[in-house]
Amino acid sequence: MSAALPAAAPRGAPRLRLDARHVPLAVTVGLLLALLIVGGVRYPGFFTLQVMLNLLIDNAFLCIVATGMTFVILTGGIDLSVGAVAALTTMISAVLLRQHASPLLVIPLVLLLGALYGGVQGVLIERCRLQPFMVTLAGMFLARGLCYVISTESIVISAPFYAAVAQLRVPLLAQASLSVGALLALLVVGAGAWLAHASEFGRTVYAIGGSEASALLMGLPVRSTLVGVYALSGACAALGGVVITFDMQSGYGQHAAGLELDAIAAVVIGGTMLRGGTGYVLGSFVGVLILGVILTLITFDGTLNSWWTRIAIGALLLAFCLLQRLQGRGGRKETR
Repeated sequence: MSAALPAAAPRGAPRLRLDARHVPLAVTVGLLLALLIVGGVRYPGFFTLQVMLNLLIDNAFLCIVATGMTFVILTGGIDLSVGAVAALTTMISAVLLRQHASPLLVIPLVLLLGALYGGVQGVLIERCRLQPFMVTLAGMFLARGLCYVISTESIVISAPFYAAVAQLRVPLLAQASLSVGALLALLVVGAGAWLAHASEFGRTVYAIGGSEASALLMGLPVRSTLVGVYALSGACAALGGVVITFDMQSGYGQHAAGLELDAIAAVVIGGTMLRGGTGYVLGSFVGVLILGVILTLITFDGTLNSWWTRIAIGALLLAFCLLQRLQGRGGRKETR
């Protein structure tokens, strides 16, 4: 007697299939979990609550800047000026505080200046149809140059408010705590996620990244949204600079050197497509955590130079760019 053949699945049966747009994010989350498991297995004390919280505390300013950068890259643009804007924020803050200006006036002022700086770049990109790379590169040089026009030396911040904020810790479980900068980073990431997925502004950002011409035909406010995206990035860069002043207690033209590259790396590793239209703010947050975990693993090892962090980030960035390229090819084949 012949064995009975298994019944064929009905044609209409649903199949579990991961959306291709979610593949980079799934890889990112899987990579973070793998790194955490390696750290927990190899190094005693790696999985303590304070070590995990330190990932956020040490990278709070990067989380904030990467949130703004996510919106820029979602439109298919780039912002190379964020590190220089953060440094300029520290310099302006230090100079004003040295003149005994109130911190409650200084902080809103530098945030406004950061938003205006980014907004002007957005106007040049949108109105004059200039390449974002060149406009923000010029903006980077201009902001760094202004830092050294103000002063070539570090300016110490001695305002009691900044010292108090730097020392303030919010207690959590098991004697662990978070800094004010870390709390600001969580608020910015949460607000960014809401803005991207639950607001008309966010929907327009995704539409521009998918096809700017189609977004215009649909009657979406493309021009104002593009300007708003760069203004948002500038404001996030300025807020990142404020967090740096809390940590460093100084203004200096070399603060946040290379921050723009770290932010771009975190966003790409977090699953946002460089061509725009696909990505997540929470993915960028995970990307920042991955960079922090790599540095923490190297620190726990104790035998490796910290520059290995850069090597690892470069390798990861190349791998995720290749993944995006392969995913783009797969998407084109499906549409044929």
